[in-house]
Amino acid sequence: MEKEIRQILIVDDEEVNREILKEMFRDEDFELLEAENGEEAVKQLEKNENIQVVLLDIVMPVLDGFGVLEYMHEHKILDEIPVILITSEDVLDSEDQAYSYGVADVIHKPFYPHIVKRRSKNIIELYQNKRNMEIRLKEQEEEIRAQEKELRENNEFMIEMLSSVVEARSAESGEHTRRIKYFTRIMLKYLMQYFPKYNITPEQMDLICRASTLHDIGKIGIPDAILLKPGKLTPEEFEVMKKHSVIGCEILEKSYKDRQDEFYRYAYDICRYHHERWDGKGYPDHLQGEEIPIYTQVVAIADVYDALVSPRVYKSAYANQVAYEMIMNGECGQFAPDVLECFELAKQDFFNIIEVIKMFEFA
Repeated sequence: MEKEIRQILIVDDEEVNREILKEMFRDEDFELLEAENGEEAVKQLEKNENIQVVLLDIVMPVLDGFGVLEYMHEHKILDEIPVILITSEDVLDSEDQAYSYGVADVIHKPFYPHIVKRRSKNIIELYQNKRNMEIRLKEQEEEIRAQEKELRENNEFMIEMLSSVVEARSAESGEHTRRIKYFTRIMLKYLMQYFPKYNITPEQMDLICRASTLHDIGKIGIPDAILLKPGKLTPEEFEVMKKHSVIGCEILEKSYKDRQDEFYRYAYDICRYHHERWDGKGYPDHLQGEEIPIYTQVVAIADVYDALVSPRVYKSAYANQVAYEMIMNGECGQFAPDVLECFELAKQDFFNIIEVIKMFEFA
């Protein structure tokens, strides 16, 4: 493996100073570059990629040291290539200006060669360690992204698998879960725009939308005689049907090891609480008001609307406007006022989705 060339750029208009500085590093493992003014220094910086440190004078013809610093600042290379300013005593007032650019060190003439050498090597080592750390952090960031991608893909696989199982049990449930995802996203966009107090981020919105497709997975545990009954359920049968929200949570608990995972929390809450109502008359826990997480109320209203406008084994589909009025009038249970306001804003979006779906139903 070819060894990387390490370079030191020496910038000084006085040849004797350049020779002194070159002599210090002659026995070291560096390629020594020279420039007798700032303009030449800029050219060296442009054509050499392995400069480890710049030893820079201030007072020079053509382009002075501050001109070089300005160039390095504009091209954002001062963080990558350290600069040691070697200046005469008559420009002490320029030291603050030099540090404002971010130079690594300032050494005054006349200088002691062994001090310049030691400081230069220390700064090179410091910057190299910094560079290595940045590279490692970038690698770790890429590794984390890859792990997060794999986790998302695994989650998506689980969601699709569970949704397929539900769909196999009930012909309408599979498409129902997909539509809930669309409706939930629309509702959350309005909630984020008009009710920032809930502090829902775009990342959380994505998680909630994916979690919404699992709201009915507990129906896997409901007997066919009840789940597929072509008529109204008896009170006893309805009590069995209500258990699907708890059964869904039990499935999630067995499927997820990390109970602190944000997606798990959304999925669990949506499974358990999507039939809770604002007035406390829902199930299974009879929560009321703000006890119910706002995102579960969003999924709940999407669920109710889709159930109303879709045909079921026990009923025909309601018209869009009729379904909308039934929800707004409280005929399907009470919802959070903020959620109802978002539903009102999303009304036309919901209608459009249903009409588009009807356009592609050729059967």
